[in-house]
Amino acid sequence: MGRLEAFDVAKAIGLDGVQVSLGSAADDMKLRRREIQEAYLRKAKSSGVAIASLAIGELNRVPFKSDPRTVEWVRDSADAAARLGCRTILLAFFGKNDLRGDPDGRAETVRRLRQVAPSAEKAGVVFGIESWLSAEEHVELIDRVGSPAVKVYYDVANATKMGYDVGKEIRFLGKRGLLCECHMKENGALLGEGKVDFRAVRSALAAVRYSGWVQIEGARRKGLGLIPAYQKNLSFLKRLFGSSQ
Repeated sequence: MGRLEAFDVAKAIGLDGVQVSLGSAADDMKLRRREIQEAYLRKAKSSGVAIASLAIGELNRVPFKSDPRTVEWVRDSADAAARLGCRTILLAFFGKNDLRGDPDGRAETVRRLRQVAPSAEKAGVVFGIESWLSAEEHVELIDRVGSPAVKVYYDVANATKMGYDVGKEIRFLGKRGLLCECHMKENGALLGEGKVDFRAVRSALAAVRYSGWVQIEGARRKGLGLIPAYQKNLSFLKRLFGSSQ
């Protein structure tokens, strides 16, 4: 959430990279500023931890589907991501930005994505939609936008919670070239100790030849600190992706 100390924490865990926040409404999305970007680039270099991707979590509170300020934020994030050397920008559609049961909100989201997509296309980056929608609903929305710069940011825990077939959805999106990045996540448990079928996740990602970043999110057991929890999560993922199908 906009703190350079995250790179030191990531290094202590042993992670390859971190997903950084564009900012908040309160700080006017500070990562849009060149001097802040330079500070992040210096920290990434000195720590040896890459800037993997960019996220705009504030959209959960200040919704892209209705608040006019967000169009500028999302448009500007394309140039910020390009300067930071990462390709994916997570656009969060939860909380006040939830698209379920909101056809007007989806229509406005499509209209606004059409406005900002050319910026992403020009910068060579991708806007990744993370939401409660099914894979089929995501594809329907993206087809209406009509831009190769809009894809799906897939969260395996959210999909599992919604009752979707995670392996089937990953294959469905991956074969259409619409899978831009993934959250390896559990709620209230370490990876491999919760409800997500990670073997199905691994098999599906291999089937579509996915080779991008995977980001660990949540996945903490009660009473276990962040660093030891994420070291266990990292070890699990290395075993998972290093093993045969």
